[in-house]
Amino acid sequence: MPRPLRNFWMPWVTTIVLGLFHSAVAQGSYKVTDLGVLHSSNNLGCAMDVNDEGWTYVMSGNLPPGEQDNLGGTLLNGRAMLEINGFKIDLGSLGGKNTWMNWGRINDFGQIVGYSETNVPDPNGEDVCGFGTHMTCRPFIWQLFHMSALHTLGGNNGQASGINLSGQIAGFAENGSLDPTCPSGATNNRIVLGALWANGNPNTVPQVLPPVGLDPDSIAIAINNHGQVVGFTGNCTSDNDAVLWQNGVPTALPDLGVKGGNLAWDLNDKGQIVGEVFSSDGSTVFAALWQNPNEITNLGTLPGDIGSLASGINNQGQVVGSTWDSSFNWSHAFIYENGTMTDLNTLFPENSNLLATMGNRINDRGQISGMAIVQSGPDKGNIHAFLATPVKQSIGRSMADVARTLPKITMPANVGNQALRRFAPGRFGR
Repeated sequence: MPRPLRNFWMPWVTTIVLGLFHSAVAQGSYKVTDLGVLHSSNNLGCAMDVNDEGWTYVMSGNLPPGEQDNLGGTLLNGRAMLEINGFKIDLGSLGGKNTWMNWGRINDFGQIVGYSETNVPDPNGEDVCGFGTHMTCRPFIWQLFHMSALHTLGGNNGQASGINLSGQIAGFAENGSLDPTCPSGATNNRIVLGALWANGNPNTVPQVLPPVGLDPDSIAIAINNHGQVVGFTGNCTSDNDAVLWQNGVPTALPDLGVKGGNLAWDLNDKGQIVGEVFSSDGSTVFAALWQNPNEITNLGTLPGDIGSLASGINNQGQVVGSTWDSSFNWSHAFIYENGTMTDLNTLFPENSNLLATMGNRINDRGQISGMAIVQSGPDKGNIHAFLATPVKQSIGRSMADVARTLPKITMPANVGNQALRRFAPGRFGR
């Protein structure tokens, strides 16, 4: 990479940029950029992450007609892409057709992690990438315009999910052993363990991030700049505890009294953690905030919706996430700050043409990445990735006001499901 471009990414520049945008973080309205999809034939685009330069990490693909409302809908194909100021870069693959991300992350140096199919069939018939091809699925790091496979723990498959400024990568990898908790006939039946790769080096063997208690499996999702890691542990059929790893040692995070469905999705450099937990009566799942490993706050959900999850938190403590309705369709993206959960669409201008249904990550400039339903035009009803940037001016009528006057569009529930169930190795996880 040319040295001037590399120098542009140095942290001191990021510090200046953050300073310029500091006053924008607390604003209550947004400029919305429609990031679209990678190819015009795609009907799904979802921005999973945004770094402090405003570069977005997007997944783009297709779902079959007729499965838009099916929670078990099948993702036909998918590619990971980088979007920078209108330029779209296909990250390529490790030899297979599809690449994807387990939340996925891009740091301020442009290093990106995710997972990719190879061109080698899995010898055990597993389908960890989840595209139905049964190709070996490998975690990757993409840097300097090149994708490199990361080592597993002795098995065939794995996924990478988080990366910090030091290049430390969090994810999971198989160790090759059969998982005794898997039912007969399970497609993906190997033990998976949280993994920590050092310094962005694809040649390193990862450190194991072990599960808690008697759980055989663990999955790491996010890592902060102090090397703290969050994720969850469980068995072949259920996720049990949201977990924080410090120096490789796991600690189960408190829940609301019900095991199962407790997942940690992100954390900031202050150690604040967000995710989701089962409600105390076990009837639904709510977004959760752990201010520290011993304190949990149930963030609830938006009026009219029955469940929620929190997927991103920045160093200012702003939280973003998503809610779903009684039909288990993704319903609204939200931002939570100062003790209040707000529908992001009430902060979008009327002319955005996007009804935000998932809010995924928020950077230290307050920019939010997510996905939304296109409200009008040739792509009406399709799902596009978006980037929302705080602005100072009033928005007047909001997208939420406009959406109330439009015929109801059912959110493709399978889109959210594809995002969520691909966070797990096609086994435990909702």
